[in-house]
Amino acid sequence: MSRFLGSQWKVSRRLGYSITETGKELNKRPYAPGQHGQKRSKLSEYGTQLQEKQRVRYTYGVNERQFRKTFNEAKNMPGKQGANFLFLLESRLDNLVYRAGFAKTRQQARQLVNHGHIILDGKKASIPSIRVKPGQVIGVKETSRGLQIIKDSLSAVVSRLEYVSYDENKLEATYVRLPERHEFLPEIKENLIVEFYNR
Repeated sequence: MSRFLGSQWKVSRRLGYSITETGKELNKRPYAPGQHGQKRSKLSEYGTQLQEKQRVRYTYGVNERQFRKTFNEAKNMPGKQGANFLFLLESRLDNLVYRAGFAKTRQQARQLVNHGHIILDGKKASIPSIRVKPGQVIGVKETSRGLQIIKDSLSAVVSRLEYVSYDENKLEATYVRLPERHEFLPEIKENLIVEFYNR
């Protein structure tokens, strides 16, 4: 399955949004890359909707097919489709490995999962798109606990979101509950994504 291997910083600058959620990409040059990056014309309504969709898609590192499939799943859930859609993306295993602090980026988290370093409820989990349910426990495999990449990531963690609790002794994180909309990606306007797909 194809995945994006290009420069995340260029994408962030093009979209005017930090897809790594650090803001570093836009600190020095907060405009689109390229010769005409600073002379950008105003976006149309379609362009604004497409840009919002791309912001979320690149943030979670999901390809278009998976992204659309998840969006359609959110249709069948009670409540607001846009918020449900983001909750489903936030419940992905690779995202929660990143939220727990086992990896510095979602790309790094995906690699840890793919290479079999992560366990879910005590069993090896090697598929990044696994949907984690509230109450499930994510941990690092016993033989992988000495990995420098994981140690460095954990030492760099300043704080965690409230819906992910962390046990430092067991090197485990629990997905406590579904997140509330205001707790993550506050700059994203998910209603624009709904409008994009329903146009």
